[in-house]
Formats: sequence, structure tokens, C-alpha cells
Amino acid sequence: MKERMTLLTIITSLLILLYFFQNHMNTPCAFMTILIFMSIYTTYMQIAFKHKIRQQKKNPVEKNYNYTPYVSIFIPAHNEENVIEETVKNISQIEYPHYEIIVIDDRSTDKTAEILENIKDKYANLKYFSRTKEAMAGKSAVLNDALKIARGEAILVFDADARVKPNFLRELIPALEPQQVGAVQARKVIINREQNFLTRCQDNEMAVDTHFQVGRDSVKGAVELRGNGELIKRNALEDVGGWNIYTITDDLDLSTRMQIKGWDVRFCADVCVYEEGVPNYFALIKQRRRWIEGSIRRYLEHFSDVLNSKDMSLRVSLDMTAYITEFILPVWMVAEIIIQSYRFIKDDSNWILSSMALSVLMCGFFIVALFYSLRKYVKLKPIENLKQSIETSLYMIILWFPLAIFIIFKIIFMKNNMDWGKTAHGVRKCDLKITPITEEKTEKEKDETLIKI
Repeated sequence: MKERMTLLTIITSLLILLYFFQNHMNTPCAFMTILIFMSIYTTYMQIAFKHKIRQQKKNPVEKNYNYTPYVSIFIPAHNEENVIEETVKNISQIEYPHYEIIVIDDRSTDKTAEILENIKDKYANLKYFSRTKEAMAGKSAVLNDALKIARGEAILVFDADARVKPNFLRELIPALEPQQVGAVQARKVIINREQNFLTRCQDNEMAVDTHFQVGRDSVKGAVELRGNGELIKRNALEDVGGWNIYTITDDLDLSTRMQIKGWDVRFCADVCVYEEGVPNYFALIKQRRRWIEGSIRRYLEHFSDVLNSKDMSLRVSLDMTAYITEFILPVWMVAEIIIQSYRFIKDDSNWILSSMALSVLMCGFFIVALFYSLRKYVKLKPIENLKQSIETSLYMIILWFPLAIFIIFKIIFMKNNMDWGKTAHGVRKCDLKITPITEEKTEKEKDETLIKI
């Protein structure tokens, strides 16, 4: 009810503001103001990133490879018979002095538990346990159960389809060392990028997410955990009371609660975790619905805490506020176009052309961000880069805008059913092979992953 009333208040205020603009001001000017604000903030993040790079070149900071806390690696597994054995094999090849792997069979009805029982003696640092059918559902509950038996000073969480290079922990762990840092997120990459149009767009989406996460990290803003490849200090996790069992996006919720408590969350773009993209449209809709709903609900649940926190820095608060517009803007834009279209049909004075032009301009904003991100992280040729930037921008708008509007409607008018919406892994079995790095290879080849579908 608290979430519903908070969202209803925000939407009502937004519509009142829109009505005021419609009757007393030039509405396109309001949208232009938002676009200018978004552009300025994006430019500010980019300048901060460039400044950070220059500072690192002038005064290089060496990674402290002597910082080696004991790490407990959690792998929740619910009906993961297709991928779990290969995942354990891959994760066990991590080159790090001391860590344990804890696989949690979460009420599986397939052969997940049987597979884990068969391989348990092959890996000295592997533990696994099965949760009963009566156990509470949800990834947060799974992780909290694992925390009870974990020995680690740091907790590393992987999804059941994760793949990493052997130096993953060695390169990621130094970023966790500073006292104020509570968690670090690795960059996510889609391993079956070329399977179809959807998986390619998802990888491009991950690239632009990396671009913005790097920017947020550069300004020490509200960097978000992404569930797969997140490394968390145990004392920071215990400080916020573990994972929230009443959320459908454990990672986003944890990020916000840690920042409210004053912990920094950092992002490492040079350390990658590889995961499967969703090749099916309806499965993708289900996954993104959960992501959007969980993201909006965590803002609503912690709204007052964000406003009243004495520990959260001003930069994190402003950054978090700026990113809330990604959910408000679709509602505002759709409402604006509907109103202007109605006025156009009624032959009243309207700004329908201006509103449509601003919608195209908004799409252009995403295209520019995508073009830069794909050039940097995917390294496409210019023409192919532009083509994929345009198609991925349309994919994101078509996917995210309707879902954001639907979820807002759902939160206000429908019951919260805590539908976790699990993503199926290994629908088409992927054999991930990561090529060894040699000095003769180009930077593109160093990051290249060979996939066999």
C-alpha cells in the first residue's frame, strides 16, 4: 500500500504538472528542458570519466594484489540441469589463493541435485545443499540461506549460467579494498551475442549499460549491482541486514540499501562475467518486466529513506534522482502525445509536430549513447555500429516504454504477487571457450569470446 500511494502521488503530481504546461506554457519547452538536463548530466559523467583516465595516467595507482580476503562464491540453481556442471567447472578454475564455491539447489524438480551429488568429489572447494520445497521462494532467500554457512569475508554471486576467465577474482578483488567500498560489480557480456537479433540487442544493451555505469562510477554516483558477478563485503552485507526477501530484484534493492547506509558501490569495466542472452521474445518480456518492476518498487519502498538518509552522499542522491526519470519520462511522453493527438483531431491548438519531433530527438539521444558504447566496448566498424545503434535504440524504446507504463499501472491498480520470473538457462546449449591472451593480439581480440552454439 505504501508503494502504491507513493507512486500514485508521483503520477498525479506529474499529470498536474503536464496539465499546467498544456494550458499555460509551451509543452515542448518542458520536454526540451528534460533533454537538455539529460545531455548535460551525461556530458558531466563523460568529462568526469576522461578526467579520471588522465589522472590515472599521470599518477598510476597499482592494484594491490596482496589484498586477498577469503571469498565465498554463491551460485543459486533452480532447475539448472542444462548448465550447472559446466558452470561449476568454469568457476572452479578461478586462480585465487582461497575461496569456496557454494551451490544452492533451490527446490529444483529436474536433475540439478543429482548432478551436484555426482560432481561434489571432483572439486575440493565445492559445497552444495538443497532447499526443501517448503523453503521461501526467491533469490534473496536463497542467498541468505547460503550466507549462514559461508566462511568468506567477501561474497561473490554468480548466476547459474555464468562464465569467467581464471583471473576474474584476482582483477576484481582489489577494487573492494577501500574501507568505504561495500560492493563491486563486474561488466556483463552476452556470450551468445550472434544467436539472433534479440541476443545481439541485449549485448548492445549491456554495452550502453556499461557506458553509464562507468560514468556513474566516475562521479561516485549510485552505481548498481547487476546480480551476476557482484562482489560484496560481508560486513557491508550484514550492516544492511542481508538480502531483502520481499523484493524481486535482489541486486537493485541491495544497491539502494547499501547506498542509503553510506556504502560505496563501484563498477569494474575491465573485468567481465559472461552470461546467456534470452533468445525468445516472450521470455525476454518476462525477464525485463521483473527488472523494471523490481527497480521501480525499490525506489518506492526506500523513497523516504533516500530523502532522510544522513549517510548517503549528495552525489549519490542526485545521481539516483536523475535516473528515476527513465521511468517517469515514458509516462510523460506517452501522455503528452495522446493529449496532443486528441487536440489535433479536435482541431484545437496543439504542438503535435513538436511532440513527435522531440520523441525522435529522444530516440537520437539513445542512438548517440549506443554508438559511443558500441565503438568502445564491442568495437564494430562505423557503418555497422550506426546500424546496430539505430536498431538497438528502437528495440530498447519498444521494449522498455510499454513495460514501464504497464508496471506503473500494475503497481497502482493490481496486487503485488512477488512473481520472481526465473529466466531459463541452457535452452540451446552453449560451449563457451575463452581464447588465451597473447601479446600479439589486438585489444579487440583480447576481449573476444568464441562461442559454439
